[in-house]
Amino acid sequence: MRTIAIGDIHGCALALESVLNAIQPGGEDRLIFLGDYVDRGPDSRAVLELIMDTAYRCRVVPLLGNHELMLLAAFESVDFMPFWLQCGGQETVDSYGGNLDQVPAEHWEFLNHCRRFFETDSHLFFHANYDPTLSPAEQSDMLTLWQHLSQSVPGPHQSGKTVIVGHTPQRTGEILDLGHLLCIDTACFAGGWLTAFDVNSKQVWQANRRGELRQGDANGSLNM
Repeated sequence: MRTIAIGDIHGCALALESVLNAIQPGGEDRLIFLGDYVDRGPDSRAVLELIMDTAYRCRVVPLLGNHELMLLAAFESVDFMPFWLQCGGQETVDSYGGNLDQVPAEHWEFLNHCRRFFETDSHLFFHANYDPTLSPAEQSDMLTLWQHLSQSVPGPHQSGKTVIVGHTPQRTGEILDLGHLLCIDTACFAGGWLTAFDVNSKQVWQANRRGELRQGDANGSLNM
């Protein structure tokens, strides 16, 4: 069984398709998506469909990102819509034909069932950040969904487990590895890469918005 974390996708469906084709997930594999599936990139609708389709092939654990939270809030309240559109929401609306009323019911169901965190025997997974002194269930949404690592870099979690996050774009295209904490958002929407990371073997798969793939491991070079 592999446990593979996948960073912020932001509507980059070609990148996600390329990474999934390279991983070839099987029934015993577990893919943990760290959130921010929508906004900014060209095809948020296709991203959600790919993730939901992948759940038929392996165990999929989708986390909630701040962009999914904004999408849900905008659908509930027109007052929130202008803020969300300025944060990349317009691209999501466009991917659904220009109207959120065209979002299929199963997409809303998927979004409403995304988790705040995930925990294994050795790792913790959040979208953005965490308080090292609190258990996963005690964390605030402000921390786990919104706070960038540029604002605050937390120390090792009290559990002793390694933490995997996204949210803070690593524009070099390289995983930020602090030992106790790894950030695998490598800025696909901004001309970087979508990263998938096997937390045990350290194997890395990356694809850009055009679907071009490179792979290697977290401690060495990545090859096209």
